[in-house]
Amino acid sequence: MDRAEEDDWVWVRRPEEADAAEWRAAAAAGLQDEEDRPLKVVFTSPAAHWTDAAPLGNGRLGAMVWGGVASETIQLNDDTLWTGVPGDYTNPDAPAVLAKVRKLVDSGDYAAASVAAFGLSGLHSGVYQPLGDINLVFGDSDTRYSAYYRDIDLKTATVNVQYTIEDVEFTREHFSSNPHQVVVTKFSADKAGSLSFTVYLDSKLQHHSSVSGTSQIVIEGSCPGKIISSDEIKSDKSSGIKFSAILDLRCGGVGSKVQVLDEGKLKVDGADWVILLLAASSSFEGPFTKPSDSKKDPTSAALHTINSIRNMSYTQLYAYHLDDYQSLFNRVTLKLSKESKNALEEENLVAVRKGHKTDSDAPRVEKGKSSRSASSTISAAERVKSFINDEDPSLVDLLFHYGRYLLISCSRPGTQIANLQGIWNKDTEPAWDGAPHMNVNLQMNYWPSLPCNLSECQEPLFDFIASLVRNGSKTAKVNYEASGWVAHQVTDIWAKHHLIVAIQCGLSGRWVGLGFDFLQNTAYPLLKGCASFLLDWLIEGRGGYLETNPSTSPEHSFIAPDGKTASVSYSTTMDMAIIKEVFTVVISSDKAQDFEDPEVHHRHVSHLFGLFPGHTITIGKTPDLCKAAANSLYKRGDAGPGWSTTWKMALWARLRNSEHAYRMIKQLIILVDPDHEANFEGGLYSNLFTAHPPFQIDANFGFAAAIAEMLVQSTEHDLYILPALPRDKWTTGYVRGLKARGGTTVNIRWREGDLHETWLWTRNKNSITRLHYRGHVATVTLTCGNIYRFNKHLKCLKTYPFGIQKTLAEHILVD
Repeated sequence: MDRAEEDDWVWVRRPEEADAAEWRAAAAAGLQDEEDRPLKVVFTSPAAHWTDAAPLGNGRLGAMVWGGVASETIQLNDDTLWTGVPGDYTNPDAPAVLAKVRKLVDSGDYAAASVAAFGLSGLHSGVYQPLGDINLVFGDSDTRYSAYYRDIDLKTATVNVQYTIEDVEFTREHFSSNPHQVVVTKFSADKAGSLSFTVYLDSKLQHHSSVSGTSQIVIEGSCPGKIISSDEIKSDKSSGIKFSAILDLRCGGVGSKVQVLDEGKLKVDGADWVILLLAASSSFEGPFTKPSDSKKDPTSAALHTINSIRNMSYTQLYAYHLDDYQSLFNRVTLKLSKESKNALEEENLVAVRKGHKTDSDAPRVEKGKSSRSASSTISAAERVKSFINDEDPSLVDLLFHYGRYLLISCSRPGTQIANLQGIWNKDTEPAWDGAPHMNVNLQMNYWPSLPCNLSECQEPLFDFIASLVRNGSKTAKVNYEASGWVAHQVTDIWAKHHLIVAIQCGLSGRWVGLGFDFLQNTAYPLLKGCASFLLDWLIEGRGGYLETNPSTSPEHSFIAPDGKTASVSYSTTMDMAIIKEVFTVVISSDKAQDFEDPEVHHRHVSHLFGLFPGHTITIGKTPDLCKAAANSLYKRGDAGPGWSTTWKMALWARLRNSEHAYRMIKQLIILVDPDHEANFEGGLYSNLFTAHPPFQIDANFGFAAAIAEMLVQSTEHDLYILPALPRDKWTTGYVRGLKARGGTTVNIRWREGDLHETWLWTRNKNSITRLHYRGHVATVTLTCGNIYRFNKHLKCLKTYPFGIQKTLAEHILVD
């Protein structure tokens, strides 16, 4: 490992044709010449709270870097560590309970129906568990430090820490490698022999830790096999999921040495550099295999991972990590500015004439290997606090890309689905068990996957739905005497159906434009089973209309005509919206009672599902319903937890109300004090995690999806450019790489609040699209393999075949 560093050559992939096409389109549009704005979440002190720590992830392995100086904690997660075991989620008594509930609803006794419906509830879901911690102790002298800096670099998916002690600059670099499935940390200093510390592993779960050889620490443990309180965890002997983690330590330097201490610790003295490699595995073999029946040895698996990279240098590991990550992250670029292009040019010209330097010319702070602009030392927390006054568009950029970064980091092909906290959790009893909730939260986690050009990141969702189908088919047959399959509100790694007096399909239909092969082979069979259940679930109600009974609006009660508060009725708007979406999709490849609302400002807006993420309510086809939706949003108000705020942001964007969509952005960008988080609703922590509070990751993803909706909207045959752009807030800007339905890639540049140019191309199939911009409509034919450039009047200016081999300079000269 010590030979690595500067002279290694690392082979990386050639760009795929689609990637090359996007590069050419960006180059031809001149987008590559724009200022390379940094995308860093900055911290100016070590973390005092978990929500000050910096998240890393490779889809499966997560880490939270606290960045301490005298001592450091790197908190770890593995996405397969859950309590519990597979179970039978059927209830043979459910049909009788269902009949009773339906009878009470039909008779108008909604309060009694709400009580009776609890008889349909199932067992508690599993609880997401933390893996453990890498603990490092540097010594008391290390408390005297200066020039502290820490960041999450979204462009490289690394966490960097720098500080100075007695004129020695110390640097730490962290990343979580998807290609090699390890968390990597490199310690270095600009003075030889300066690195000395003790390192050990720990866990809140039942575990045992020991040193293997002279350079490895092994921790082995297990999750509880049943739901138990925190004081019982260490004594629990049930057969839950087993886990193992191996920390491999390598160091260099003439006088460096490693000493084995008691209690599973390693002590490093006098090193020039140290590299830690953390591999982890579990005995989880799928949602239908009991941990006690698993043949998987987590320790052997973790050791195999470590051995597979034994001859790789840090530089090589980093190069593969960067290539893998950037192949996803670099697909989309966004830059927003509240200044016009002419104003910016004039400001720079005046500054030059006066001898003043602009931010891009700011002196760089350099010492040893560190290099960063002076303007980049403002913490994310300070930027959030000042947003109410400066409304800095670059913070919106950062938060948009942060959502994409987090999705790449917690959901990759072959991993588990992103749960309520992504993959990041420090507690054995996390809020809401960390369990995916299918009444909005799980869906919201994946809203940005398609419009933000990360379709691979949603593969775990469809793998998981396939597991739900297997359990849900049994539940549909036994509990509801219906065909097809059903999923309930709360689930876990065991594909459990935990019913909280609500029955939902859990599918949003957002993936419709993915392409024929995906629809035919993956999505359609899932939807067909869902539709089959719905056909049996729907019953004839009043006036001959088909209705769902029982039915609830998630977490929202109502006042029945008899004055009693209830939660169960029939045919809630969300039910009807989801059913219509499902039936519409399957076919293509009402009468309801009003109740008094006891909580008009309720955080859920489930009744507007048909507007977003659905497509059955649109300005073009259902303008009256859109007016009603807007009135409902006004009635509900802007306040709410993070996920509610970003859902409303997307809803206002879909209604083309840019002013109110932007208002929701301001509503979210408020700094939450973790010591007094109960005083807040929504907001951001200092590491830009979104708050319910407490932390819940869905709003990070909802924000990215909502920004995409403000810039591009599409239906099966219509594509809308800048439909909800707040022109007075983001006067100038560009976006590259967003996806519209049908697999169309969209690049847009605007100036002075008006469209300048847009670029479109498709690689799936030829398509005819109606292109819309501020009253202009053009019917365009997109041929697979060509890039099309349009002006603000939607006139096609030029077409570029993918295969044309031109240099960047030639492209610019041609245009």
